[in-house]
Amino acid sequence: MAEHALAAEQLVAHARRARTRAYAPYSHYLVGAAVLTSAGEVFTGCNIENASYGLTICAERVAIANAIAAGQRDFIMLALITANGGSPCGACRQVMVEFAPDMPVIIADELGIRETLQARALLPGFFGPEHLPG
Repeated sequence: MAEHALAAEQLVAHARRARTRAYAPYSHYLVGAAVLTSAGEVFTGCNIENASYGLTICAERVAIANAIAAGQRDFIMLALITANGGSPCGACRQVMVEFAPDMPVIIADELGIRETLQARALLPGFFGPEHLPG
């Protein structure tokens, strides 16, 4: 259990560094995320806003997309950090459960970890591949 806690703190540190690269000139709400794969690799992301607000992409989805682009799809933990410990949006929750519904999601603020929940707990009754025909 102590090893898991250490990994969680390290993942938050990666997310904290990613947060410094956020592009948020409109909301000024900086978010960083880091996802750990079963191969032991860490992929990070930051939120990237756009003047056409609907084109904004969240840090969590950037981190997951970076991992997928590198050929990794087996996620074992994700950390995100904001100034106030904000929770992932619905779109990010859906992406998380698509790949790893049992993955621990660590939510942190500038003081440290606030809570850890399974991705499925963030989106009860989620729509998954099993709901599609075929």
